[in-house]
Amino acid sequence: MSEPHPFTPQLEYAFSIAIVLRPAIFLKPSDTGQMRAAVYAESGVVEGRITGRVMPMSGGDWALVRADGVLDFDARYMLELDDGTLVYLQNRGYRWGSAEAMARMREQQHVDPAGYYMRVTPRFEVAAGKHDWLNKHVFIGVAEKLPGANRIHYFQVL
Repeated sequence: MSEPHPFTPQLEYAFSIAIVLRPAIFLKPSDTGQMRAAVYAESGVVEGRITGRVMPMSGGDWALVRADGVLDFDARYMLELDDGTLVYLQNRGYRWGSAEAMARMREQQHVDPAGYYMRVTPRFEVAAGKHDWLNKHVFIGVAEKLPGANRIHYFQVL
């Protein structure tokens, strides 16, 4: 077994966000074979090191459905933490899996997370204060596609 690289990043769980989504609105495929979807964030809950909610209808995801079947996420919405702090969140990432898994997700059926890849790289904007650590660290998100929702577990890169 080889030794780990000395710069292998360490991760620490930070929080999870469960987002209830409105049904997707699709633009027809372009001449490149890609299709754009608009999916609005209806509501949601933030739990972990920070707690709060997804502000209803404060944004959504404008995912690109690529010709190879990969969903290329570009989600932006607002969080309101329990202490009243507002946080802007942008998630970029990808979801892909077998044709069967992707079809089941489109039909709002449960799919075992081991059967697909769904990862995001978030960026946060928050006012100076006790939550500004969100502005100063890199995070990765490991996501679950749930019927009508997403749940993303965020890990801080130390």
